[in-house]
Amino acid sequence: MVKQHFSHVRHWVFDLDNTLYPPAARLFDQIERKMTDVVMRVTGTGQAEANTLRKRWWLDHGTTLAGLMAHHKLDPDAYLTEVHDISFDALEPDPHLAELIANLPGRKIVYTNGSAPYAARVLEARGLEAAFDAIYGVEHANYRPKPEPLAFETVFTLSGTETATAAMFEDDPRNLAAPHAMGMRTVHVAPERAEGAHIQHHTNDLTEFLARLA
Repeated sequence: MVKQHFSHVRHWVFDLDNTLYPPAARLFDQIERKMTDVVMRVTGTGQAEANTLRKRWWLDHGTTLAGLMAHHKLDPDAYLTEVHDISFDALEPDPHLAELIANLPGRKIVYTNGSAPYAARVLEARGLEAAFDAIYGVEHANYRPKPEPLAFETVFTLSGTETATAAMFEDDPRNLAAPHAMGMRTVHVAPERAEGAHIQHHTNDLTEFLARLA
């Protein structure tokens, strides 16, 4: 039954963090610590207050970076380089997932609120780099983050993604609202199901879900 809902899809868009690798890898924990360090340095606050600001900006602006740019005119490129300087030792290659993605009909891209160079390193660690046609980071959306509709529009125009024949895989349910409004098939990839009219499918195992589409 699931497969028929994707029979029209020829443009496949995948988020990166906690989508193309399992949340148990806890990769984003490292990034969050580095983001907090930046917030502490820029705002002159202690760790507890910086953590509060980081979370608030993520809620209000979509990313901590967007909050820092809005309130403190932060240089985004230096920030992205710093917070993504992490260890990838927790990631393991997944040849089965790589094969499933590569065999999807049409064009496959990664679209992340992180940077494209960081995404490339994650894909390399997971053995997924050859499965994708292109990578788009927040820099390709002029540093506007998901869930802003304009961010999606910018990247989809740049990538040639035709939303009427596209699907979006994403761990953050907020980031599926705009793709759904654009006519895309939406898949929430997360341990727990989130409810919403903009969420058409849910899976806690991306590999298993894609195997059902084969």
